[in-house]
Amino acid sequence: MYVCQHISNTFSSSFFRKFWIRFWYPNFSLSTNRYTLFISERRSMTTPSWSLICIMNCLPLINGIQLQTWFLWVCSQAHRLPGVVRIIPNSLHKLETTRSWNFLGLSPHSPSNILPKSKMGDGVIIGVLDTGIWPESESFNEKGLGPVPFHWKGACESGENFNTTIHCNKKIIGAQPLDTSTDFLSPRDANGHGTDISSIAAGSFVYNISYKGLGGGTVRGGAPNARLAMYKVCWNLFNGYCSSADILKAVDVAIHEGVHVLSLSLGDSIPISTIVDDAIAIGSYHAVTRDIIVVCSAGNDGPFAQTVTNTAPWVITVAASTMDRAFPTSITLGNNITLQGQSLFTGPHTGFTRLIYPKSTKIDSTSTSICDSLSSLNKTMVSGNVVLCFTSYSEEALREAGCVGVIIATNPSDLMLPSDDDFPNIQVDYEVGTRILSYIRSTSAPLVKLSRTKTIVGKLISAKVAAFSSRGPNSATPAILKPDVAAPGVNILAAYSPLRSYVDGGYAVKSGTSLSTPHVSGIVALLKVMHPSWSPAAIRSALVTTASRNGPSCSILPIFAEGSPRKLANPFDYGGGIVNPNKAAYPGLVYDMGREDYINFLCAVGYNTSALSQIVGQVTACSSTKPSVLDVNLPSITIPNLRDNINLTRSVTNVGPVDSVYKVDIDPPLGVNVAVRPDTLVFNSSVKTITFTVAVSTTHHVNTGYYFGSLTWTDGKHVVTSALSVRTQIADYTDGY
Repeated sequence: MYVCQHISNTFSSSFFRKFWIRFWYPNFSLSTNRYTLFISERRSMTTPSWSLICIMNCLPLINGIQLQTWFLWVCSQAHRLPGVVRIIPNSLHKLETTRSWNFLGLSPHSPSNILPKSKMGDGVIIGVLDTGIWPESESFNEKGLGPVPFHWKGACESGENFNTTIHCNKKIIGAQPLDTSTDFLSPRDANGHGTDISSIAAGSFVYNISYKGLGGGTVRGGAPNARLAMYKVCWNLFNGYCSSADILKAVDVAIHEGVHVLSLSLGDSIPISTIVDDAIAIGSYHAVTRDIIVVCSAGNDGPFAQTVTNTAPWVITVAASTMDRAFPTSITLGNNITLQGQSLFTGPHTGFTRLIYPKSTKIDSTSTSICDSLSSLNKTMVSGNVVLCFTSYSEEALREAGCVGVIIATNPSDLMLPSDDDFPNIQVDYEVGTRILSYIRSTSAPLVKLSRTKTIVGKLISAKVAAFSSRGPNSATPAILKPDVAAPGVNILAAYSPLRSYVDGGYAVKSGTSLSTPHVSGIVALLKVMHPSWSPAAIRSALVTTASRNGPSCSILPIFAEGSPRKLANPFDYGGGIVNPNKAAYPGLVYDMGREDYINFLCAVGYNTSALSQIVGQVTACSSTKPSVLDVNLPSITIPNLRDNINLTRSVTNVGPVDSVYKVDIDPPLGVNVAVRPDTLVFNSSVKTITFTVAVSTTHHVNTGYYFGSLTWTDGKHVVTSALSVRTQIADYTDGY
C-alpha cells in the first residue's frame, strides 16, 4: 500500500474528485462494496488540511491516497494528480499494574499526591492506537464514573463479537477498527496488547489481582477515572504490526472526536524514517498543534546506542525502567548451597532432581545452541532432569524432550517471560550460571531443587533502565534528546486478552516500552485535569525537568542501565529520568513550544518548502534566515558536534508563584565550559517568560564521545533540571557514540 499526499483544497469540487477517481480506476464503481473508493471531504478549523483517497473498505484518512500494491501502476502516475506532492510507502510499525503506581508516588490512599487532586483523570479522554480492547475485562468497569464528557463526538462500532450496547460503557466510550483485514472484524482484541496498554493508562480499580499468586494487589490505571477510546490499527494479518495508513486515519478520527491524549505503543525499526515519511510523526504533529498530547514508545532495541524511535520533538518519547519489585526464585544445589535467580515459577518446588549441562559436540560456532534445538538434544539425557543453558534456550524444545525445568544464564536483566503453565524457567546471570556449572563438574551426581517464586517489594531494590529499552542518541536529529523520560515497563501486571495461553484470570505480566508508554499517558491525563490550559510542550517540559535521576522510592541510589556491562544511566538511557508525577504537577518553570516553534525546527533541520508543506498540510515556507536546531526550546540541551564556542537560547515560562526568583546551578559535562546569562531570573506579574543564553565551549583537543551534565534553575522550592549532553568534534569525523 502507499499513502499519496496532496496539499489541501486542491480538489475543490466533488465532481472533480470523482472524475479523477474514474479516470484512474475506470473498472470500479463508486458503489462497489469491496472496492469502494472514497475521498474525505470533511473540512473544519479542527481538521488537518489533509484528505485521503482510500481504496478498499471506504477508509477516509489524513491527506493521502491508500493504494493496494496491485495498483502500483497507479502510483507511478499518481504524482500527476493536481496537488500531489509525494507518495509515501505505507510502512508497518511494530507494537512496542499492581506496584508501579505506588512506586511512582500515586497511592490512592494518600491525599497529598496528585491522584485525588486531579480527580483521577475524570473528564479526560485517552485515545489508544493499538490492537483493540477486550471489553469484558473488569479493568474497564464503569463503577463510579459520571456521564460521558459532553464534547465527545465519537462512538463505538459494532462488529464481530463486539456489541456496542453491551461492550461500551462510561469507561470505553469509543472503539472502532480502522481496517478489517483479519482477526476480529471489530474493536475486539485478539492479540492482547491493546487491552494491556488501555488498562495501564486508564484501567478502573480491580482488587485482589495477581499472576498465579505473584505480584498481588490492586490493579488500576494511572488515570482510573479517565475515559478510553480505542482505535484498532494493528492486526494479526501483519503479526501484530500496524500500517501507516491506519495510523494516520486513526489520528485524524481521534482529532475530530475530541480526545485529549493519544497513546501510541508502537514505532519504527532502525533505520527510522525521516519525518516527512513518518506516519506517526506527521499524524502527531497535527494532533499536538491542536493541543492533543501524544505519548510514544522509545522502542525495544536496546541496549544499543542510536536505536531510539519516535524522535519528533513534539511527542513525549518514553523509555522503560524497572521498579522496586523483584521475583526471586531459590535454586538449591545438592551441596546445600542456595543461589538466587528470577522467574515467574508458580508451581510446587521440584524436589531434588538431577541437574545436567548438555555439552555440545559441534565445532561450528555458528550452530544453533544445544538448548535451542530439539534435534541437537540428547533426549534420554534431558528427560526428567533440570537443564542448565547459557545465553539462549527453547522452552518448547526442552519440554518436548521431557525436561522438568531450565536454568538459563544470560546477561543481567530483570526481564522475565511467563511460561504457558508451571514449567520453571529460572533466569540467572553468567556469574551464578558459572557457579552452577562448576558444581555440576565437581560431582558425579549433581542435584538441584527449584523453589516457588516469591514477590519482594521495597526500597532496597534500585531502579534500572531496562536492557531492551532503546537508547539515544537520536539517529535522525542528534541535537534533539530522546528518549524524553522513563517509566516502569518491566514485569507489569495488567489486563490481557484471555485468548493467550499464559494469561491468568484475564491478567498477565509483560514487559516493554509499550508498557512504560501508557504509564506516562495516564500521568499526562492527571496533569491535564490540573492544568487544562497547559500546552503539550508545557506538560512534556514538566515531566522532563522534574524527573528523578535517582530511583523514586530511594533518593540515594542512582539509576543504573542494564546492558553489557551494566552502567550508571545517562540521558541517552532515560532522558530527564524516571517520571515523578507529583513534582511534574508543580514544575515552577516550563519550556513551552507551539506551532511556529515546530516549523522553525523543521526549517532548522533542512526541510525545504515542499517537504515542510507536506508535513504541515498547507503551503508553508521557511524564513530567509535559517534557525539553529540548537535553539529549539526543549527542556534539554544536546550538542552533537561542538568545535567552536557557541551560544544558544532557551525561554522559560513561570507557572509557579507570580513573584519568583530563580538562580542557575550548572554541572558541566567533563571538559566543557558552560555559562548562562542572565544567571538570575526574576518573575513578577508583568514578566512571565524570560529568555536566557547558554554559552558553551570545550577544553578538549581531540574528538570525544558524549559527556553529560545538567543545567538547573531553582527558587529554593522548585528544581527545574535540563540534561546537558555534549560531544566535542575537532576533526571532520566522529568517534562514534
